[in-house]
Amino acid sequence: MKKTVIVTGAGRGIGLATAVQLAKDGFNIVMTSRSPEERYADAVQKIRSLGAQVLYIKADSADTATGEAVVSAAVKRFGRIDALVNNAGVAPKVRNDLLEMTEESFDYVVGTNTKGTLFMTQAAARQMVRQDYYDDEHMRDRNKGAIVNISSCSAEVSSISRGEYCISKAGISMITTLFADRLADEGITVNEVRPGIILTDMTGPVKEKYDRMIGEGVFPIRRWGRPEDVAMAVSMFLSDKLRYTTGSYLDVDGGFHIKRL
Repeated sequence: MKKTVIVTGAGRGIGLATAVQLAKDGFNIVMTSRSPEERYADAVQKIRSLGAQVLYIKADSADTATGEAVVSAAVKRFGRIDALVNNAGVAPKVRNDLLEMTEESFDYVVGTNTKGTLFMTQAAARQMVRQDYYDDEHMRDRNKGAIVNISSCSAEVSSISRGEYCISKAGISMITTLFADRLADEGITVNEVRPGIILTDMTGPVKEKYDRMIGEGVFPIRRWGRPEDVAMAVSMFLSDKLRYTTGSYLDVDGGFHIKRL
């Protein structure tokens, strides 16, 4: 029996790479995106070609009703939810100095990145708690469920031209801590992946800046991160290899977090 994972923001970038990797790992995939399925028809077909059953749900993570709706649809299709990857996220539409940040921009970014992650996690966790262990015979060694949040190096690194983004990602880190604490006794692990500079549509507008930083050695591993780098970290957290790990995070940033003289 295959396990089922929900991957939010799965139409492209890190979300799509994660969905592809988890399909390779043997999961059935519930994909969410704000765009209609037709836009990502090739992505859906690619995942199905790997042997996974796919349920695509058009959903806006900023809507607090989304979590319950996605979970309900996933359970109706697959019977249970074994894992959740909170990947859906947005950047500010305009990078402004911290003194010029608008309430509209703050609400847009935090509403999707932080509030969306919180209530999607809550809905999935409620369902996981209600479920039996996936493998009753080995219930003392196996977890009932696993949640991975995609935050960012910006959870700790200041970017004064996009303060709302940094705040939103720091909030995700606390969501990881809180739910890891709450769900540990339930047999559900909650961990976090913190990507650094990853080559996606989101970083496209500042590619020249990051190309320069990479060339200058700001990142010890001198290359762009790839969505697949993040996907493999998620895969590890959802495997049976880290069953005794919760409330932790993994930097996938080419060593950017290292403090150097």
